[in-house]
Amino acid sequence: MNHNKPYFYQSFAIIVLSIIAFLIFKQFLPRKIFPEAVVASDNIVVDSLALEAIQAVDTIATVAVEDTLPDKKVVFKKQKGIQYPSENFDDYKGYQHLMAFYEKLLQLETKEEGKVRIAYFGDSMTDGDLIVSDLRSKFQDRFGGEGVGFVTIVSESATARATIKHEFSNNWKTISYLNVKHPESPYGVSGQVFFTKHDTVNPIWVKYRANRFKNLLSLNNPTLFYGKSNNREGKVSVITGKDTIVKSLEGKKTLNTVAVSPYDLKAFRAEFTATDSIPFYGFNFDDGRGVHIDNFSSRGNSGLPISIFNTSLMQAFNKELDYDLVVLHYGANVLNYGTYNYNWYEKRMKKVVKHIRECFPGVAILIVSTADKSTKYDMEMKTDSAVVPLALSQKRYAVQSDAAFVNLYLLMGGEGSMVKWVEEVPALANKDYTHFNYRGSQKIGTLIYSQMNQGYEQYKKMKGITQMMSKMPIVIKKDSLKRKTDSTHAE
Repeated sequence: MNHNKPYFYQSFAIIVLSIIAFLIFKQFLPRKIFPEAVVASDNIVVDSLALEAIQAVDTIATVAVEDTLPDKKVVFKKQKGIQYPSENFDDYKGYQHLMAFYEKLLQLETKEEGKVRIAYFGDSMTDGDLIVSDLRSKFQDRFGGEGVGFVTIVSESATARATIKHEFSNNWKTISYLNVKHPESPYGVSGQVFFTKHDTVNPIWVKYRANRFKNLLSLNNPTLFYGKSNNREGKVSVITGKDTIVKSLEGKKTLNTVAVSPYDLKAFRAEFTATDSIPFYGFNFDDGRGVHIDNFSSRGNSGLPISIFNTSLMQAFNKELDYDLVVLHYGANVLNYGTYNYNWYEKRMKKVVKHIRECFPGVAILIVSTADKSTKYDMEMKTDSAVVPLALSQKRYAVQSDAAFVNLYLLMGGEGSMVKWVEEVPALANKDYTHFNYRGSQKIGTLIYSQMNQGYEQYKKMKGITQMMSKMPIVIKKDSLKRKTDSTHAE
């Protein structure tokens, strides 16, 4: 006699009843039973200011906030005789606010005068110089300029970056604005500050090598940036092949620079001695002409930490680097806080933009919205419900802050586009349904450049430049204006 049969039928009946009960109550369950919590892990870092901001929200709304702008029509004020046509809020781009930037580009294109510099702040979407490298390439191909721009001492994405080979010793201390509000010395323009650890045995070093990318074939005019310190004994030794150049580090000013070589280099190793207490920021590489774009990406960044930049130090950086445009490309780390109400983010980012203008007087500002992101609903990957509300808030603070705006969500295709990018053959995005791969980043860089260029071409047309340029003779200039690279100074 089999005593297990009653238990079998009993178990089977329980399973059947459970399935029926689930199907009945399913319609009453939320679409996301377990929301994606914001937690830090080895691969995900969320900045402390964003965590504090969301915790300060008294009531978390469960529905998207309606557009609170009093007028759907955005009308621009005439500047220097130029006034872009008014725009509907839904289609807002805000080219009017890039006029000063466009004028600098125009001087480069028509007279080969001046130079243009862009600070591109972002999160993991631009990690490893993705997106930014393609934007840089397009600007430099058209307007001139060589060099990868500002590169930090230590970088979490160094091994993933193709536009420069970057290595460093493990005896550096890194302090980031993602998790420390009050550092012992103010943060540099990258949002980080670096100190050498006391080490009497192992050398403290950093090494850079130019890769074989067009316009990035050399480390142009390598210049070290470091902060104020009472230490007058510090030195940096720059080693290139058999040559060594030793430079003293005095650190008397808020921001100090030292050109570590009179030549453009292919590679070098910098060794630091007796540099305790000296705050270091990074090296700048540019040829002093054309367009340069610095990539300041930080994984897990919401954009809010920029609000703690030291104004005096940033103005000193701006005096050295002379920024014309600041790009704020955030969103991926702001999604999924269990809310569709991003008023808290909108208000705080308006303060960030105001602070940027204090730090970099006269700079134009461009906001790049969140891209599409997919989440599983009812066993199907779809656009996350928080994407559109966040992009709407980003547009609102762009309009209210007199900043230009790129709606990356719509540029890449809108609803369901991330799924398409992941399933494309070959794929344009990763299986996390959030980040673009190398091919996708190239496409995104092109899309952002195309929108910026659309506004520039419109600017030229309003100034009557396009017709004039079409009548200008084509002049091929000798390459004598370019900086010469001493090929013997390769490592």
